[in-house]
Amino acid sequence: MSVFAKAKASRSARAVLSGAALVGVSALLLTACSSGGGEAASPSASETAAAGDALPIKAGDRDLDLKIGTILPQSGTLAFLGPPEEAGVKLGATEVNDAAAGLNLDVVYRDSGDTTTDTATVSVTDLLSQDVSAIVGAASSGVSFTVIDQITGAGVVQFSPANTSPDFTNYDDKGLYFRTAPSDLLQGEVLGTQIAEDGNSTLGLLVLNDPYGTGLAKATKEAFEAAGGKVVVEQQFNTGDSNFDAQLSAISAAKPDAVAVITFDEAKVVVPALVGSGYPGDKLYFVDGNLADYSADFAPGLIAGSKGTLPGPKLEDDFKDRLLTADSTLTDFSYGPESYDATVLIALAAYAANSTDGTEISKYLRQVSGGSGDGTKVTSFADGAKLLAEGKQIDYDGASGPVTFDENGDPTEATIGVYQYGADNKYTRIN
Repeated sequence: MSVFAKAKASRSARAVLSGAALVGVSALLLTACSSGGGEAASPSASETAAAGDALPIKAGDRDLDLKIGTILPQSGTLAFLGPPEEAGVKLGATEVNDAAAGLNLDVVYRDSGDTTTDTATVSVTDLLSQDVSAIVGAASSGVSFTVIDQITGAGVVQFSPANTSPDFTNYDDKGLYFRTAPSDLLQGEVLGTQIAEDGNSTLGLLVLNDPYGTGLAKATKEAFEAAGGKVVVEQQFNTGDSNFDAQLSAISAAKPDAVAVITFDEAKVVVPALVGSGYPGDKLYFVDGNLADYSADFAPGLIAGSKGTLPGPKLEDDFKDRLLTADSTLTDFSYGPESYDATVLIALAAYAANSTDGTEISKYLRQVSGGSGDGTKVTSFADGAKLLAEGKQIDYDGASGPVTFDENGDPTEATIGVYQYGADNKYTRIN
């Protein structure tokens, strides 16, 4: 089963979800451009690409040397996402350079760590000293909030493939922040409704206390209770905590029908402990921050039948094969397509602007994604660059979906997949 819903765009109110939950259809959602409690937004540079007001594209050859950096998790609680994300960037850069279209793309890879360290700040300082035009990352919303002012304050584009906190939507980012991952207002809607559809009347929440965890928990709770359920226990913990006895005892005492585990890598500790205390392993619900291959971590069958959600369309085999050319050791592909699209879109925007200046790139990012409401559909950098060199407008559709940014740098369409674990503790997509 899965959930289908649409969200109207609004800069001043939460998403208004239209349509009831349906069974047996893909979970395709239109993103909500709602305020999640961030700072008031300044006029976005991408607003210059509003419908009917597209910036001109200069025809002719290009001769551009574009340098970008990454702050993706090589360490920390989201380290399992680092390899597919870096592979996505590497694949994108390889295809940009192979196009031989007059833009040479160089990538400097750095670690983001997590919120228990200052790794991201050190990495960003290093990247800015190397005059990068854009930085891809971070994966963690909490980490991105520690460096977004540093990056955008330097006139550099920050482009996250995995940030889902609603608080970024109206953040004062000078029009320089973009993401290919949808707001958790959407994932929470799918997750909460899915849990209710599965016949659960009561729900427990185990939540990481950071912008990602609390935002997703709030959206999940609202969706579940709107569907007639009740959240009977909600327990939080902080990044770096190693003892979860109090939280797990409270959840066990409340005896909820299901438990949503909204964590990162901490799932490796809390899930076996919860199931070991007698809680059914098939009544757990995972999220994008911990939907991982646990075949080497959990006893066989520990979480068989449990489900989870992850933004992104079904990964096509041909794109998976292309990612494997960038990293043949990949076993998890989460956010690889979003990272690839981020890289290609940055390159296309630089090509459209005929500039490697971060502010100029930001002005064209919405436009090359189709946000201006005009342009020929393209699905590769090579095809996009060819049309741009002719002075034509383009609308890039990528491996992660149509993309199409709104005035806040959020994608206006997104797919939330529903997955289920088998006896081998590996997950497969069911919708």
